Amino acid sequence: MKILISTDIEGVAGVFHAEQTRAGNGEYERARAWMTGEANAAIQGAFAGGAAEVLVNDSHGGFRNLLPDALDPRARLVLGKPRYLGMMGGLEEPCDAVFMIGYHARSQARGILAHTINSFAFARVFINGTELGEAGLYGALAGELGVPVILGSGDDVFIDETGPLFPHAQWVQTKVAHGQGSGATLSPEAARQAIAAAAAAAVRGAAGAVPLRIAAPIECRLQTQSSALADLFCMWPTLERVDGVTLRFTVDSMQAAVRTLNSLSAMSSMLR
Repeated sequence: MKILISTDIEGVAGVFHAEQTRAGNGEYERARAWMTGEANAAIQGAFAGGAAEVLVNDSHGGFRNLLPDALDPRARLVLGKPRYLGMMGGLEEPCDAVFMIGYHARSQARGILAHTINSFAFARVFINGTELGEAGLYGALAGELGVPVILGSGDDVFIDETGPLFPHAQWVQTKVAHGQGSGATLSPEAARQAIAAAAAAAVRGAAGAVPLRIAAPIECRLQTQSSALADLFCMWPTLERVDGVTLRFTVDSMQAAVRTLNSLSAMSSMLR
């Protein structure tokens, strides 16, 4: 069995403030070390559960956060951008299952550092009428490629909203959210132990997991954080304006939807 581990930072134990997620300060350096530790725990558990190969995808920000020299040498690391599959980079190779480590709740939720792809640009994202965060969007992209999500970790709000999408997955609650920037957390060591145990169990039970598939055509309805952003995004001729802050587009696959959203995210830097 070959596992792809997609790692974000906002759901990592001990991470509560945006400063911890942005390069250029000491708090970030500590947080990226905790992120690397949780990735290593997932790698350890995957191999203990019987995996033969592990890929780790650095899925936060510029995709250059994990510390390669501190990563378990049995795994290979996917770094850098742009990449067409984004947080599922690595699925260009055949994989059997996905872990989502350090993930967070969707935008507008009361989860720790909750957002969807780009907190400056996107308020809400709906796919065929269902609101999804990053885990749902990328889990559906993996599902389109026939790959199920079998493990997730993050705060309680993330697990509550994401669990129904992946009913066969194992879950590790690293934190309890009291708000956008507050809550109670496991220690990094306790989180790593829990992730390693859940990863082993997830691999052992992977045979029963079912990929999340969303039937095409895919209609994406996007609410932006401002009308100025909607003005900008609708320069793209295939996007339709619905109201001051809402637009929609239709594509033939989840990969096309995710690539469009990531392209819009990149465009938003013009207004920062």
